[in-house]
Amino acid sequence: MQHHKKIYWPNVMAPKAAVYPHIRKVHNDTVQDDYYWMIDYFKKGEKAQEVIDYLERENSYTNLMLEDTTDLQEDLFHELKSRIKEKDESVPYYKNGYYYYSRTEEGKQYFKFCRKKGTLDAEEQVLLDVDQLAQGHAYYTAKGFSVSPDNRLLAFSVDTVSRREYTIYVKDLETGAIFPDQIRNTEGAAIWGNDNLTLFYTAKNPITLLSEKIMRHTLGSDTASDVAVYEEKDNTNYITVGKSKNGKYIFINSEGTLSSEIWLLNADFPQSAFRVFQPRIHDVLYSVVVLEDRFLILTNDGAINFRIMQCPLDRTERIYWQMFIDHRADVLISDIEEFKDFLAIAERKNGLTQLAIYNLNTHQQHYLNFGELAYTVYPAINAEYNSQKLRYGYTSLVTPNSVYEYDMAEQRKVLLKQQEVLGGYDQTAYITERVFATARDGVQVPISIVYKQGTKRDGTAPLLQYAYGSYGASMDPTFSSNRLSLLDRGFIYALSHIRGGEEMGRQWYEAGKMMHKMNTFHDFVDCGQYLIDQHYCAPEHLYAQGGSAGGLLMGVVANIAPEQYHGIIAQVPFVDVVNTMLDDTIPLTTNEYDEWGNPNEEEPYFYMKSYSPYENIEPKEYPNLLVTTGLHDSQVQYFEPAKWVAKLRATKIGDAVLLLKADMDYGHGGASGRFDYLKEIALEYAFLLKLEGIIPNYANEQ
Repeated sequence: MQHHKKIYWPNVMAPKAAVYPHIRKVHNDTVQDDYYWMIDYFKKGEKAQEVIDYLERENSYTNLMLEDTTDLQEDLFHELKSRIKEKDESVPYYKNGYYYYSRTEEGKQYFKFCRKKGTLDAEEQVLLDVDQLAQGHAYYTAKGFSVSPDNRLLAFSVDTVSRREYTIYVKDLETGAIFPDQIRNTEGAAIWGNDNLTLFYTAKNPITLLSEKIMRHTLGSDTASDVAVYEEKDNTNYITVGKSKNGKYIFINSEGTLSSEIWLLNADFPQSAFRVFQPRIHDVLYSVVVLEDRFLILTNDGAINFRIMQCPLDRTERIYWQMFIDHRADVLISDIEEFKDFLAIAERKNGLTQLAIYNLNTHQQHYLNFGELAYTVYPAINAEYNSQKLRYGYTSLVTPNSVYEYDMAEQRKVLLKQQEVLGGYDQTAYITERVFATARDGVQVPISIVYKQGTKRDGTAPLLQYAYGSYGASMDPTFSSNRLSLLDRGFIYALSHIRGGEEMGRQWYEAGKMMHKMNTFHDFVDCGQYLIDQHYCAPEHLYAQGGSAGGLLMGVVANIAPEQYHGIIAQVPFVDVVNTMLDDTIPLTTNEYDEWGNPNEEEPYFYMKSYSPYENIEPKEYPNLLVTTGLHDSQVQYFEPAKWVAKLRATKIGDAVLLLKADMDYGHGGASGRFDYLKEIALEYAFLLKLEGIIPNYANEQ
């Protein structure tokens, strides 16, 4: 390996986007937007083709600028792929008399969904061969596998565009025939009534893509005559339909950021009407699980970090709720996994996940112990209600993904499977740390760190800082075989658990949303400064990465602390906050008001405008930037990153490179095959390695 101090960039003219001024006037605030026209491909406007031409020019420019990393990208792709066990299968789980699992084969991008009757020695039945179904499709996702109670029929859903609009199909598992019933434009999941004839599903609005109705379909009938059994009137709520683990109830769940409501139905009588469990209350979230003789309710009612209540099966309103497990200020209860005699309760304490086992007969509780500083544990697939064995997943920055089975009565655990990292992986060759950075307002922000033994802690090592920080989504320390390609080349990886996530409890999320959103951005910058102060790295070796709402974070960081970072990767970034939140025809907008605020109101409008990356670009030096997007992205539309890049190009000064990579085939999650997405990771790693001057001899011999 050679370290090149001088990084060579080809002398190529960057694309310049056309300017068509558009005036936005809101709350007596007039803003000129020169690149508003880029929405036209999405809106099917007259400049749609010009948008495509512009994105293709940007792609050509990116390819030229990174041309000397072509071989490196190819090598990285093969290196990443070589660690993945191509022929593999998931840990089988038991449900209703069968063991279910999926398996992958050498060289195949997708998988086969299979089962065996009664015992793992039984003959395999391939229920769905996704490798075969995906042939001829650039993108293919199959999900929502749901087997009827009599084990004869399989409902599944397919998306071939990558906009998360699924068509539901039903397959006869005895004959192999697919029923003519094709239910289009759904969220994907299909839930069976106990009559083996009735299906419930979530229908989407074809324009906004919001989930609006829960529909009932009778197998063999015309889908046009499907009945709406529930319609959501509040467009800030998401709705889903599911089934209790004991198979007795079908639940409709309507949930926003601030309140929720559940409707239920006896699954034996799927044609009857749903009844409300407890009408929604402002600022109260609740979810329910059913036991033999009662419901348990997980709720934040009078308990910011949630508590567990209980009520009789026939009296479910809040006045009948009684305490089961009380609220604790330092513990967030995040989930309940119910069994006939036990509960497994997922919690968070001090920013770490933990599992409590509660015996419903003795009322005794104990915790599982894991023995690592920073790790992640979560309940895995536990489909069988009458079981005393809990499946859970375990991972850390150095421990590959593992599935354990824990006998809750005997209190014994057994490792069923650990992700195999091909080519040999020695866990002891890597060091993981957990440190706390002090944010500017005095709050302690946890950081999980991993690096290879022998990496110098003198400021010379390159460091990649990652975070998300929105929607209460916690970024827990997990293993990534891909990350080894950076660690083995001397990178340190630091995961910042910033406010806006829920790592430190519900209040951690509350302190990083709406009118407190700046805390999210300041926490990230302050974590970066801490890593510099502690000599993990120096600004010329510090890199940042984030995606979607984490891409918004990247955009803000580029504006408020450009001198602190040498390079930034912004994946599908949500960078045009004000314009998107003002346009309720864009998918997801109205669901997001509780997260960012509603800019139709004056105070949230000006607060959003104060941080929105697109609105705050200035003529100054920016870090080197790689921005990725997907033309068919339904979560963050392609025009946000495209406009942002165009405006940055026209405004910024200095020599830092600015690259946009627009994927013309995919959406928000990237490619659907299990190897294709590695090409994007290879591109991102090549960008970082080039900036660091860590490139093999076959490049840069200029």
